[in-house]
Amino acid sequence: METTLESLDGDSIKLTVAVDETEFDGAIEAAFRRIAREVRIPGFRPGKAPRKLLEARIGVVAGRQEALQEALPEYYGKALAEHEVDAIDQPEIEITGGVEGGPLTFEAVVPIRPKATVAGHGSLRLEIQAIEASEDDVAEQLDTIRRQYASLVDVDRAAIDGDQVTIDIEGTQDGEAVEGLTTTNYLYEVGAGAVVPEIDENLRGASAGDTLEFDAEHPDEEEEATLSFRIEVRSVQEQVLPDADDAFAADASEFATIDELTVDVRERITAMRRGQAGMMARDRAAQAVADLVDLDIPAALVESEIDGRINDMAMRMQAQGIDFKAYMEAMGQDVSTMRDEFREGAEVAVRVDLGLRAVADAEGLTGDGDALEEYLKRLSEQAGKDVEEIRDALSTSGRMLEIKADICKQAALEWVFERAEIVDQNGKAVDRVLLEPAEPVDTPSEGAQAAIPADAEKVGENSSSFLEGDEEE
Repeated sequence: METTLESLDGDSIKLTVAVDETEFDGAIEAAFRRIAREVRIPGFRPGKAPRKLLEARIGVVAGRQEALQEALPEYYGKALAEHEVDAIDQPEIEITGGVEGGPLTFEAVVPIRPKATVAGHGSLRLEIQAIEASEDDVAEQLDTIRRQYASLVDVDRAAIDGDQVTIDIEGTQDGEAVEGLTTTNYLYEVGAGAVVPEIDENLRGASAGDTLEFDAEHPDEEEEATLSFRIEVRSVQEQVLPDADDAFAADASEFATIDELTVDVRERITAMRRGQAGMMARDRAAQAVADLVDLDIPAALVESEIDGRINDMAMRMQAQGIDFKAYMEAMGQDVSTMRDEFREGAEVAVRVDLGLRAVADAEGLTGDGDALEEYLKRLSEQAGKDVEEIRDALSTSGRMLEIKADICKQAALEWVFERAEIVDQNGKAVDRVLLEPAEPVDTPSEGAQAAIPADAEKVGENSSSFLEGDEEE
């Protein structure tokens, strides 16, 4: 098989492929064997009729057409691999010879990945969350733990956000009670935003003994209906947090003093952020490079990225024994809706891809060399095969192009990351030592886990199952 490549305008190339008659005849022979299994000829068992007889019965062209249908994709794939063509969509193929006899020739116009250009990628400023826990961070975490141990006290005033109100609630649609929206003695936090915003809007400013009646749009966007609510406010209570003292620390954690608990909280916040900082900084670098790409993204690239994400999701579910189709039906979703949900993220991923490729081109970074050899070595060890055998298989299948591109993009990301100015949200330079992988964090202490209260006087105790699943965080 002989091939040539010609660059065309508009991010496409043309492959010209010529398959000599001897090679193509092998595909024709295989085609007639398939036909023989399907065609009934008196005196011959299925699959045993000779080719000459079949040619006389159905014609030579029929066998060549069958061969074209089966072999053309293989010839096209070999041509792509030979020239390392980065095709992003289906080609336009024109058969120029060999339909009725002689060698097979065809031309394929192939859309290829566009080459972006970027500027300023060597002097990026990246902002990440401060790694060291601030006093406010520690205080916020301690308050979270304190809220788990808060008590409720009746107040003689109108309800405000954060108050706990005990209510009887009835939700109806067209005069019929709606399951899950009707209960009594339900403890609800004002401002929680459960179900519909009108619930919080009406509870704000309400006092014990008030009766509230209002309508709201159905929370399910697919339901074109109005819900009617009637709420009776039984009581209004505010949370009273325990003092942040030694007694609280001893009750809420394994520590004897509030100072010890505070130090533990600070260390764990810092350790968690340090563990995430390197990845976060690289994510910021990738996004910053993507923002430098000034190019209309081909729709085919976005659709391909979406396809990949859906396929990955389906494969992960299959590995867990979950039927993807059944999952979609249970969630009330279809593939079209899922594609729309994935679209924004896919567009960003495509820009990151094009941006990092552009950096690699600009800085002369390649997917060859030691990084590729190390990758092939690991792959050969996993597969139990020789490195050269792996290399040949990847090259023949066309996968080598993808692997080199991934290595190249990783090198480009590291190139950008090493030269970027990295600061926290306060504009303070981040010590790069803190961006290296940290030691794993031990199991959180009882205090850091914000222990859940056990008795009925603590916040969150409910007397009903109103909207099960929505009342607990």
